[in-house]
Amino acid sequence: MRTRVAVIFGGVSVEHEVSVISALQAIQNMNQDKYEIIPLYISKDRVWFTGEEMLDIENYKDLKGLLSKAQKVVMARTEDGKVVVQKEPRPRFGKSILSEVDVAFPIIHGTFGEDGVLQGFLELLNVPYVGCDVLSSSTGMDKVIMKNIYRDSDLPVLDYVWFYSTQWTEDPEAWTTKIKEKLDYPVIVKPANLGSSVGISKAENEEELEEAVDLASKFALKIVVEKMVQNMTEVNCSVLGDYEHVEASVCEQVLGSDEFLSYEDKYAGGSKDGGASKGMESTNRVIPAEIGDGKTKEVQEIAKKSFQMLGCSGVSRIDFIIDNDADKVYINEINTIPGSLSFYLWEPAGKPYKQMLDELIQLALKRERDRGRLMFSIDSNLFSLQTGGSKGSKGSKR
Repeated sequence: MRTRVAVIFGGVSVEHEVSVISALQAIQNMNQDKYEIIPLYISKDRVWFTGEEMLDIENYKDLKGLLSKAQKVVMARTEDGKVVVQKEPRPRFGKSILSEVDVAFPIIHGTFGEDGVLQGFLELLNVPYVGCDVLSSSTGMDKVIMKNIYRDSDLPVLDYVWFYSTQWTEDPEAWTTKIKEKLDYPVIVKPANLGSSVGISKAENEEELEEAVDLASKFALKIVVEKMVQNMTEVNCSVLGDYEHVEASVCEQVLGSDEFLSYEDKYAGGSKDGGASKGMESTNRVIPAEIGDGKTKEVQEIAKKSFQMLGCSGVSRIDFIIDNDADKVYINEINTIPGSLSFYLWEPAGKPYKQMLDELIQLALKRERDRGRLMFSIDSNLFSLQTGGSKGSKGSKR
C-alpha cells in the first residue's frame, strides 16, 4: 500500500505563486510507485481545494476557472483518529471523505505556511508532516528572533537595529540617529518576517532610509535594518537532516542584478518570457561557488550549526554574505521551506530530487516515531478528585 502524502501549497502570502511552482515541481518528482499524492491548494482567501486540475501549472493562468472546477475540501480528524481530506461542505448524501492522509508535506513559503502557523494546525490534527516544527519554523521566519539567537550562540551575523513600525512613526529621528551611530550608511532595510526579498531595499542616506522603512512597513510590523557589506559575495548552502544527523549540500554563488538579490532576480530573471517558471533554480548562479575549499567548508559547517541551533528538520537553505574586504562569513537568513526545496544544490552531490523527497518524508515519519515515546498528557481527571465543589487552590487535596 502506498503512503498517502498530502502536499499543501499556495497560501496567504506574497510568495503564493512561488509556492505553487515549488510544490508542482516536487509532486512531479515524487516516487509515484511509493507515494499516493493528494494535492491541497490553499487559495489567497484561505479556501482549500483539491483535484487533478491542480497539478497542471498552465491551469493557474485562469485561476478563477481552475477553482470553479476544483473540489473544495478541509483537512479534519475523524472520531476514530484518522486524518482525512473531506468535501466542504459535506454532502447530505453520498461519500464525503475523499482520502486519508498518512503524512503532510507543506510547501508554502512565507506567512501562514513557513512561520509555524500551518505546522501548529498539523500538530493539532496529529498528522506527521515534513519539515521544521512550530518553534523552528516561527524562529526561522522572524529575522529578529533568528538573529538574536544566532548572535547569542556566537554564530556570525551582521550588526543590526530593529523596531516596530509604530515606534518609527512615533519618533523617526531617534531611530535615524541610532541607525546612523550603530550602522552608518549604506544599510539594508527588511520586513522581519518575509522571504523572497519582498519589501527589501537599500538606503544610502536619511531620505532613502525613510522611503525604505515605509516600503517595509507595508509588509510587516517589525522592521530590521542591517549594515550593508559593499564588497560582498552571496553564497547559499542547503542542509538536510534533523537534530541527530545533518549533511550540507554544495554551495552556490548567487549573481544578482544589483547589490542584493531581488524578487525579480530570484523568480523572473531566468525565465525566457519573464514569468516565474522555475523558482530559485532559474536564478543566475555558479555551482559550486567559486570561494575556495576553505571558505566552502567554513560555510557548510556554519550552515549545519545554524540548522541544528534552531532545531530544524527536513531541508533548509541558509543564505550567507561573505565580506570580501574583511574575509568574514555572515549568516544572512535561514529559509525553512526554501524555493524549489533547493534540490538543485543536492543533485550535483549525487542526490537526485526523487531521493531527497523520499528522505524528507522518511524524516517526518521518524519524528513521529520519536515523539511517540514522549508523554504529552497524564491519564487522570483532577476534577474527579475534588469534593464539595470547586475550591480553587485552597480546595481538597484528596
